[in-house]
Amino acid sequence: MEWKISPMPFPLGENLAKEIESLGRVLLQFYRAANLLYRKSIEGRQPEWVARWLDLGKPRELIELQRAAAFKNDVPRVIRPDILLREEGFSITELDSVPGGIGLTSWLNQTYSKSGGQVLGGADGMLCGFESIFGDAKQVHIVVSDEAKTYRPEMEWLAAQPGARFTVHDAQFTDFAEGSAVYRFFELFDLPNVANAKQILELAAEKKIRLTPPPKPLFEEKMLFALLWNRNLHSFWRQELGEGFLGRLKKVIPYTWLMDPAPLPPHAAIPGLELTDWTQLKALSQKERDLILKVSGFSEAAWGARGVFLGSDLSQADWSVAVDAAVRNFEKSPSVLQRFEKPKTVEASWFDFAKSEVVPMKGRVRLCPYYFVSGEGDGARPQLGGVLATIVPADKKIIHGMTDAVLAPCSIC
Repeated sequence: MEWKISPMPFPLGENLAKEIESLGRVLLQFYRAANLLYRKSIEGRQPEWVARWLDLGKPRELIELQRAAAFKNDVPRVIRPDILLREEGFSITELDSVPGGIGLTSWLNQTYSKSGGQVLGGADGMLCGFESIFGDAKQVHIVVSDEAKTYRPEMEWLAAQPGARFTVHDAQFTDFAEGSAVYRFFELFDLPNVANAKQILELAAEKKIRLTPPPKPLFEEKMLFALLWNRNLHSFWRQELGEGFLGRLKKVIPYTWLMDPAPLPPHAAIPGLELTDWTQLKALSQKERDLILKVSGFSEAAWGARGVFLGSDLSQADWSVAVDAAVRNFEKSPSVLQRFEKPKTVEASWFDFAKSEVVPMKGRVRLCPYYFVSGEGDGARPQLGGVLATIVPADKKIIHGMTDAVLAPCSIC
């Protein structure tokens, strides 16, 4: 990987740092509630359309696996939100249950700590957090697919830190001993291209190995945010999250819609948009198109910056193509629409090695905190391991890792 080197950690300030540190409990409870919502939908105790939406485009075998008793209460043990800093507060644009950057952030935390930086999570927070999610498993196999191979070096570095307990493998590895653990570093849409996936899932279903993240595609769906905002589910979320947690989530998660093309009654409109049909999105002016359209999940276009369209940054013709594709592909690959919350401008700097000087830069930042969930059942607790800041030049509209970006660990001040 290539990125611009910051001379110091990115400072968050005490209040923001405290809010991010406490956010792990809220997000874990959200995952638990989403899992319960899906189960109740299957059982007929919540609307049937919840499970129907979450199952869209998934193969029957994966749906059956998601519903299997072996994984009934399992949730991802690494939780990573994408957080954009705004002029007032911040926004969580999505959650990633199979995140890259664990090894990278661990390395950054160690490196900057050695130079005197007071990073969030400390020098070993990422490493200790990652180790903790596997309990007492003596051997942990990190299986990295070809699709995710750009992350293999950071996972190999991470695995080498605690010693022989951790090993990294490709999709051909099959020597999984009973009682060992597997970290699934591949998306569920990619299962046909992962040769050992079938064996891993079968062993996990038989409780012979410990698997995280669990094989439950609902946790790889961005539409969970649309379900959070759906008025028909308000009483469920209030009961399962409590008023406090629900209020915190709605404060920081932008309004999100699932682009279901089912026709509305003539007198009805899509809440918050006042449109009666999704195709009417195409006629919005550029000023009205402060909206992000993105593939919800279970697609090769659903991770990274692929499959993401910012309406105000596109011509009307290109925006119309994206809208038409989202409506057309709903049954096999649904999309979500989200309010675009413009990130604020921050002051950053990077070191120019060619000129041996620090270069100031105005940029926009995405924060990625990593929460590691250890323990079982109600006793499971999330721990913040570290926070990665990705700062791109201020003229960039969508923030992601790129050679022009400054990558740095975060500190309180």
